[in-house]
Amino acid sequence: MNCIIVDDDKVSGKVLEGYIKKNTSLTLIGSFDSPLEARNLLTNRNDIELVFLDIMMPEMDGFDFLASLESPPNIIVTSSEEGFAARAYDFNVADYLIKPISYGRFCKAVDKVSRYFAGNVKDVNENKEVFVKSGNTLVKLILKDIVYIEALENYIMINTQTDRYTVHFTMKAISELMPSSLFVRTHRSFIVNKSMIKTITDSSVDLYNGSTIINIPLGKSFRNDLLNDINLMVK
Repeated sequence: MNCIIVDDDKVSGKVLEGYIKKNTSLTLIGSFDSPLEARNLLTNRNDIELVFLDIMMPEMDGFDFLASLESPPNIIVTSSEEGFAARAYDFNVADYLIKPISYGRFCKAVDKVSRYFAGNVKDVNENKEVFVKSGNTLVKLILKDIVYIEALENYIMINTQTDRYTVHFTMKAISELMPSSLFVRTHRSFIVNKSMIKTITDSSVDLYNGSTIINIPLGKSFRNDLLNDINLMVK
């Protein structure tokens, strides 16, 4: 998850930076001692999923900061004051951490947010649908309309017959989520819809989505699994 720190206390900010670097699920985009600068960033970018936010800051307090955001990302409050917790939860913050913050408590808060993101792509029911988060909207996808899924660094790209959706999810997690009756992994970076497979070679798979042929790499370690998974008729 892409995250930022908003805290005018440089010591606390450095502690959080160290914790974020240790946590493999987080990517630090920036650390701000100015809430106004942080707000400008959030206004111009839609890929920040988590903010570590102090409350008591001279330029603008954390509550005014939250109230100024039209569509705030997930918020974990980091404060030296316990008395603001009730008001903070009125803003639907994910967690409220009291300084000094231990790494264990930090990880518990991050895990809570991570579980929320795991719910952004979820198997809904036997009707084979998933919901993905696109911006601030959950979009329903019919699984059979997904052509292939590609891993791209810290996120995945879900390619349907008409659109593409960027989702912050691991390839391992999405491969476990997608039903094996519909999807097969052909490469460490690709999962394909089996019904879209047109041809298979030693090193690639051609998918046909009804109008276009799409060439997808086929890794050696995945080829046997693919051949065992399809209706193969040979002499």
